[in-house]
Amino acid sequence: MPVLQLKGVNKTYRRGDEQVRVLVDFDFELTAGEFVVVTGPSGAGKSTLLHIAGGLDAPNSGTVSVNGDDMWAMSTGARAAFRRRNLGFVFQFFNLVPALTAVQNVSLPLVLDGVPARTADARAEELLNRVGLGDRARYRPAELSGGQMQRVAVARALVARPALVLADEPTGNLDSHSSTEVLDVLRALSDEEGTAVVMVTHDQAAARYGTRQLHLLDGRACDAAPIGEP
Repeated sequence: MPVLQLKGVNKTYRRGDEQVRVLVDFDFELTAGEFVVVTGPSGAGKSTLLHIAGGLDAPNSGTVSVNGDDMWAMSTGARAAFRRRNLGFVFQFFNLVPALTAVQNVSLPLVLDGVPARTADARAEELLNRVGLGDRARYRPAELSGGQMQRVAVARALVARPALVLADEPTGNLDSHSSTEVLDVLRALSDEEGTAVVMVTHDQAAARYGTRQLHLLDGRACDAAPIGEP
C-alpha cells in the first residue's frame, strides 16, 4: 500500500474573474522510505500539492490517501488528529514556538496527542541528539542559528514517527553550509526511520538528496526521474 496516494486531484483558485487551475488530474504515489523532491517554477502548484497532501487544503475533486485512509473523507477534527499522528511538516520559516526550548518544541506534537511529558521529552531528546543538538536541548529558538532551528524543526517533524513528512523549501532561509547540514539530517533520518518524504525546493543542489524527482509545470507532472545518492 502506498504511504501517499493522490488520484485524479484537481485544484482551482479564483483570481479576480479568472479560474486558475493549479493541479490538473494529478496522480501521484509515494512508498515507505522514498524521498521525492518536487521542483518547478513559481506558480506550478508545488506548495498546493503539499497542502493538499497534508490535509491543509481541500482539492476540488479527487482523493488523497495516507496509508489507505482518505483524509478528505474525515471530519475536521478527525483530520487534525490524523495529521498529528501520521504526518510531519517542515516549513521554510521553522515555525518554532519562541517561548519553548528546543526539547519542548520537538516534544510538542506528542504532548498535544496526550503522550506523558516524560515519555515525550525522552523521544525529543533522542532526536535532538541524532541531529547533533543534544547540547542545545534547553536553548530557545532565539539562542539558535537558522540551521540549528531547522534541525529542531526536522526533529519535531519526525518525533511521532510519522509515515510521511512534507517539507516546503526547508533550506530557503539558510546558507549553503546550513542547508547541507539540514538536508543530511533529513535524508539520514528518513533512511533510518523508513519515513516517506516529499520536499518542495527551488534549490537544485538540494534536489540531489532525493531518491526521485518530480517536476511540476502548469499543475502537471512533466517528468519523474531517479536521482543519484547525495
